[in-house]
Amino acid sequence: MGRKFFVGGNWKCNGTTEEVKKIVTTLNEAEVPSEDVVEVVVSPPFVFIPVVKSLLRPDFQIAAQNCWFRKGGAFTGEISAEMLVNLGVPWVILGHSERRQLLSESSEFVGEKVTYALSLGLKVIACVGETLEERESGCTMEVVAVQTKAIAERISDWSNVVIAYEPVWAIGTGKVATPAQAQEVHAGLRKWLHDKVSAEVAASTRIIYGGSVNGANCKELAGQPDVDGFLVGGASLKPEFIDIIKSATVKKN
Repeated sequence: MGRKFFVGGNWKCNGTTEEVKKIVTTLNEAEVPSEDVVEVVVSPPFVFIPVVKSLLRPDFQIAAQNCWFRKGGAFTGEISAEMLVNLGVPWVILGHSERRQLLSESSEFVGEKVTYALSLGLKVIACVGETLEERESGCTMEVVAVQTKAIAERISDWSNVVIAYEPVWAIGTGKVATPAQAQEVHAGLRKWLHDKVSAEVAASTRIIYGGSVNGANCKELAGQPDVDGFLVGGASLKPEFIDIIKSATVKKN
């Protein structure tokens, strides 16, 4: 069975209520491939989740941008997985490079977050990726393997996990991994899953690409055999996000 194309839109720390409503209106009015062809998930800032949830078309889903690694309590400023479940939010992004880099989240900490979120029934977009220095020193696969291992050694069920490969050097920089570079890492990650987890998990787990994806480059990237979709940053705030969703048709023969 083929892997359903997945397009996530990470709105990051952007927007006002009015701006968010305009983005949702654009999404609601868009003609895109059916749910059978592409799974679409948008991730607004926490404070806008209720308004987006109330207005967004039913065939698009919502993700939170983070959650805490254990049950809620005396953790000022954090959002618990239980709260997301209570709000009816099905997805959460964990391990984004901005949190790894800016907030020093370790791979082990991300692994604990993923494990706890899955235990409560949330679906997880788990991010991995290397810095420019790591790529230039030839350590890309070693880095993403370590980051993926911290998740793999803690979970047994991969059915609710999407891996997002996001090279740090390509996020918000305008630099994009070439289709060949993206395919190489995605294929390497799939081989790692095959060798370290199982052939079934390797074949079924979606590995999506993130890093300056836009309307101009999405089709060529989508055409790579091991690229199963995208996690989109800045372009998810713009109308071109629709073009990125439509790139799912590249996979249809």
